[in-house]
Amino acid sequence: MSELNAEEQQLVDWLADMNEDQAMDLARRMLLEDGKDPIRVLELCRMSMDIVGKKFEEGEYFLPELVLAGEMLDAIGRIAKPLIKDHEAGPSNKLGRVLIGTVHGDLHDIGKNIVSFMLDINGFEVKDVGIDVPAQTFIDEVHAFKPDVVGLSGFLTLAFDSMKETIAALEQAGVRQQVKVMIGGGQIDETVRNYTGADAFGINAVEAVNICKKWTQAAA
Repeated sequence: MSELNAEEQQLVDWLADMNEDQAMDLARRMLLEDGKDPIRVLELCRMSMDIVGKKFEEGEYFLPELVLAGEMLDAIGRIAKPLIKDHEAGPSNKLGRVLIGTVHGDLHDIGKNIVSFMLDINGFEVKDVGIDVPAQTFIDEVHAFKPDVVGLSGFLTLAFDSMKETIAALEQAGVRQQVKVMIGGGQIDETVRNYTGADAFGINAVEAVNICKKWTQAAA
């Protein structure tokens, strides 16, 4: 991401510091009055959530702060989503189906939401099963929704074990070979991808979309 200007840095800082009123006022102004790129604003939100997540893991923040951060980012997301659709009209024919959710034990959803938005406007049919999702739910949804791709999201390092367990559960249920599995969020890298058994990892929403396009076009 390019260097932040003063206003962008202010939004990141206010969100990360739990200054709810100031952060929400600034986000609304950036999106609704100044016409800022909604994807850019959501990326700023993701950056702030990275800071919140680190403070949580270091014991400076606790569950109430995580919940408040999630509420702020949900509110900003509700403003941003229709603006994204206005900026970029996706193709009418669906490229494929993507099942996405945050794995059990993790309550972060801003990264997942950004990826869901981007997949949606790029022509994918997306089913978002939310946060703190047990492995069995992913198995049930693979049977019911029949996705081409399963996206597992998680920010906290404990999510890596949950991702590994979820992918192992898909294998045990006999549905692992039916789908490609992509992981994302937090400190995901090739080592984590290999540990979890996922097929790929996305470092941001644009890369996640590109991975899904590559997989679904190859299968077509």
